[in-house]
Amino acid sequence: MSYPIIAFVAASMRTLGGQGVQASLLIRELRAEGYPVMFLPIDPSFPASARWLRRLPGARTLLNQALYLPSLLGLRRAHVVHVFAASHWSFLISPVPAMLAARCLGKRVVLNYHSGEADSHLSRCSRATHLLMRLADEIVVPSEFLREVFERHGYRVRVMPNVVDLSSFRFRERLPLRPRLLSTRNLERHYGVDMTLRAFSVLKGRFPEATLTIAGTGSQESELRRLATRLGAGGICFAGRVEPREMARLYDENDIFLNSSLVDNQPLSILEAFAAGTPVVSTASGGIPVMVRDGETGLLLPRRDAAAMAAAVGSLLEDPALARRIARRAREEATEHAWPRVRDRWAAAYTGATS
Repeated sequence: MSYPIIAFVAASMRTLGGQGVQASLLIRELRAEGYPVMFLPIDPSFPASARWLRRLPGARTLLNQALYLPSLLGLRRAHVVHVFAASHWSFLISPVPAMLAARCLGKRVVLNYHSGEADSHLSRCSRATHLLMRLADEIVVPSEFLREVFERHGYRVRVMPNVVDLSSFRFRERLPLRPRLLSTRNLERHYGVDMTLRAFSVLKGRFPEATLTIAGTGSQESELRRLATRLGAGGICFAGRVEPREMARLYDENDIFLNSSLVDNQPLSILEAFAAGTPVVSTASGGIPVMVRDGETGLLLPRRDAAAMAAAVGSLLEDPALARRIARRAREEATEHAWPRVRDRWAAAYTGATS
């Protein structure tokens, strides 16, 4: 059987985040199926002599584009170009050049849009941006939440759930359930990690032995460290950058997963928690209520309500049987995101067939 050559245009694993991890997983699985796959990073490696420019935002962007744009000539060897995309400014500087290059080269374009800010993006963007969006032969989104957003703006899309590698995570029932809490979202404002810290501070009043591990880096790191110091809760560990291959260990070492995001779609981190048997307590932001059904596959609460998050964690610690039921159902949900469930659907997206 002859497979088309797929070119992925996405963030590399140098830029830790859900899109890079998802692209890496899909590339690995497609290659295992026999697809020839190319990868063009939107964040190419800088020459050693110029790496200091990464500390200067404007210069970093200019050098990045000077390296990224010429690399798009490599798309001429592909049959299908699979472009990962987020919203607003990042949509213009990375996905749009890739789609323009692919169309000029006569390639099929599959735009894989992931941002939970899609409604804001599509509502506020110019008519020109909407025309650029339509360069894609196919728009693929990971959730019904994003499908509804795109359809409200006049787009037809395919839904392709994010993939999680179940074999990388050891499902473990928490017996006993300990107050060992984990957050793995990057330290950016829209992920609301400050609320996680405040909720933990409240929880410590009831469970003084509680610990919180915060994995990730980002622009809010210094501010969040200062907040942790001011709260004086103790037991907080900032783990910094954690490579994907080490993430399973963190889930295994901790017993409850916290997510306080303000804007979101279908976080891979929650799917990883599902796979590991780590009960999820999360804000009901964006598309999260589609994957985390309150009281069934996790516990949901309003955004910016630290007291409600602390109470939800306390309810699990006081009712370990509830936590086990939630974890088992969540693991079942995670199996719907395994590669065999989406393999044929991706094949259809690449060829344009009806899935």
